[in-house]
Amino acid sequence: MNQACSVTAAFSTLSLPADVLANLDQLGYTEMTPVQAQSLPLMLAGKDVIAQARTGSGKTAAFGIALLQALNPRQYDCQSLVLCPTRELADQVAREIRRLARAAGNIKILTLCGGVAMGPQVGSLEHGAQIIVGTPGRVQKHLLKGSLKLDGLNTLVLDEADRMLDMGFYDSIAEIIAQLPGKRQTLLFSATYPSGVKQLAKSFMRDPQQVQAESLHDDSEIEQRFYEIDPEERMQTVARVLACYRPESTVAFCFTKQQCDELTRYLRANGIVAEPLHGDMEQRDRDDVLTLFASKSLSVLVATDVAARGLDIDALDMVINVELARDVETHIHRIGRTGRAGKKGLAVSLVAPPETRRAQAIAEMQKSALNWHPLASLKPQAGGQLQPPMATLCIAAGRKDKIRPGDILGALTGEAGLPGSQVGKITITDFQSFVAVDRSIVNEAQARLSAGKIKGRSLRVRAL
Repeated sequence: MNQACSVTAAFSTLSLPADVLANLDQLGYTEMTPVQAQSLPLMLAGKDVIAQARTGSGKTAAFGIALLQALNPRQYDCQSLVLCPTRELADQVAREIRRLARAAGNIKILTLCGGVAMGPQVGSLEHGAQIIVGTPGRVQKHLLKGSLKLDGLNTLVLDEADRMLDMGFYDSIAEIIAQLPGKRQTLLFSATYPSGVKQLAKSFMRDPQQVQAESLHDDSEIEQRFYEIDPEERMQTVARVLACYRPESTVAFCFTKQQCDELTRYLRANGIVAEPLHGDMEQRDRDDVLTLFASKSLSVLVATDVAARGLDIDALDMVINVELARDVETHIHRIGRTGRAGKKGLAVSLVAPPETRRAQAIAEMQKSALNWHPLASLKPQAGGQLQPPMATLCIAAGRKDKIRPGDILGALTGEAGLPGSQVGKITITDFQSFVAVDRSIVNEAQARLSAGKIKGRSLRVRAL
């Protein structure tokens, strides 16, 4: 069975408990996105599902709602496993499922990803978790070690399956699935459906139902502009684009880690707050950069395609293709980072003569001519250097210390006496907390938090 259409309906049309519907309503989920409307009835009926949908289509909420309905909250063994290509995406998926699980009582959700020590994860597993969200390599290690048991699993989700295969995880996924109960529901989500994903589905799924949401981006959501450049003009043109449009948050996509680092240095030298994001960076540094960017404390994230999916950014103003992607699917994923949450986005692509064929492929896929603009139209706007609106403070205590967002907000607006309107995103991790404040008050906020107390304790505070 294959469904491919644009369907929307209210969540209330699904056979979901009243408390679940009330929680969805509180989260602002009323109308289903096309992928939710097509896949949720099938998933709630216990069917295996292959869903082809782009980033930002609402797929995480779709499988999150489905796996929570299949869960027994009184059993503390692992009942659902979600495999993701990167730690960043796994963290984002876990956060979304926690929000969806508010109506379900005390559900324990644990992330198992590389880049951090195994020991604390083993300790957490000993206390039990009903939902595991992780990367294939680390989940496989825990299975080999015996610290993770999946005998009671009833739902397996493969999120961004095409990306996991691109990263070489096929064998790890196969070994994990070989240890799962045969009687289970398998849900596979993928932006594209190449032969590797077809092989995966054929090997491990039972009579899967296929759904396909609209894969192209609506012109009303994302405006694309193309500029023809000489290859040696790339970095200067990126700076010109930023000076012309003055976006608050931008992802500039590069091909190589070296290109990322070179462009970051160039932008910094021109007074633009930029940070790189690529695979050669330590996990802690990657986490810090993503925290800064999500908190609007960083103007430009210069990234390789590892960041094309799973970025937890609510509203991204602009995407710049520093060099055109080598395939159309990657181009779609890159530009899909902007134009979300009902806001119009802008995608700027720089095209050197050797990339003309790639540009033609995009035009053919879109079935329309590309929107070319002359370089001379990039005129700088007034406003001085491009600075992010916020700055982020790191507090040396987190979830394990029972710190909650309200404690930090209270410390800033109560004892410190700062206006709540100047406090932005608050992020709590296990051992640290991050709070974004208006750039104009960051020194004052740091001094007052350092001098005061949070939950009756004096804590170390540093600017990130």
